Amino acid sequence: MNRLFLAFISLVLASCGSYNSIDTFYDAHKNDAQVTAVRVPQFMLGLISGISPEMKSLVGNTRDLRYMQFPSATPARTQFLNQQMNGITGNSFIEVFRKNDELKRNVVSIREKRSAVKEILIYNNNNTTGSFLYFNGDFDPVKVREMAQNNQFENLGSTLLGQLNATPQSVEKKE
Repeated sequence: MNRLFLAFISLVLASCGSYNSIDTFYDAHKNDAQVTAVRVPQFMLGLISGISPEMKSLVGNTRDLRYMQFPSATPARTQFLNQQMNGITGNSFIEVFRKNDELKRNVVSIREKRSAVKEILIYNNNNTTGSFLYFNGDFDPVKVREMAQNNQFENLGSTLLGQLNATPQSVEKKE
């Protein structure tokens, strides 16, 4: 009886943990109105690494790269999105940077394994627009911390989106 109860509790906790994940958030919001959602395939990661030396050092070891921008026009919506991101980052992520200004948020969180950073999640919300940028791979923790302290992650999402919008045109011109 004890084993059955323990198995049930484990199942409930595992299902709750999967709700608070990037995959779940991405899938739940990618079809919302006025959302821009980008999941970068492996072949494009090489093109993105040309944005800057910092991007080259990050993207060089990236296996999964996602970006999402979504409307956050009401205080209730902003608070809802902030709570969802807190649920994700509170789940074994380490915050390396956080700036709160009422409901506005700028957060850089990482997930480590031994001496390497395995995941980086950058969340921004300015009460009008929210966004996240997610990297999964093997990253140098010193470089990640340095980029967070120098605010180099803040505009990375818009830079990435601009590069992705420019990429198809540059590919078409070469053909």
